[in-house]
Amino acid sequence: MISAGDFRNGITFDIDGNVFQIIEFQHVKPGKGAAFVRTKIKNVITGAVIERTFNPSDKYPSAFVERKDMQYLYNDSDLYYFMDNETFENIPINKDKLGEEFRFVKENMNVKVLSYKGSVFGVETPFFVELEVVKTDPGFKGDTATNTTKPAIVETGAEVKVPLFIEQGERIKIDTRTGEYMERA
Repeated sequence: MISAGDFRNGITFDIDGNVFQIIEFQHVKPGKGAAFVRTKIKNVITGAVIERTFNPSDKYPSAFVERKDMQYLYNDSDLYYFMDNETFENIPINKDKLGEEFRFVKENMNVKVLSYKGSVFGVETPFFVELEVVKTDPGFKGDTATNTTKPAIVETGAEVKVPLFIEQGERIKIDTRTGEYMERA
């Protein structure tokens, strides 16, 4: 059992047979009245996101979500294929189960596939990836303005804002959670 006062991002719990994962939470102590926990939770099976408040003393059964290391192999239209690193079994996952951060994953990269009672509901990507810039405008001598960026296309096809000094062919480090350029690799 997990208490609503112990909620943290990523925790999964069961409410009336539905499994929810906490996306955002905030403990609120108003000047008048009792404290409460304001949350944004996602139903891991349907993907629906709702906002809900909880009494900090409420208790809910925690739900065990299996996180399995798998390797991304390839995609065929809307199906993306992953290989289990232990059994070498290939598993197709529909595109709608992949998050926005999946645009930074390239073939043969390891990810964590999330499932509940055998049903896959999402894919966790590494927090940081190193990718090659395949297309960007060239920088010019004298382009030294601070915090100025330009668009760049990386090898997965995703667009990232990079500093002016980054050239085509360079490898860069990207934070997949925010989609931001971190540093040269």
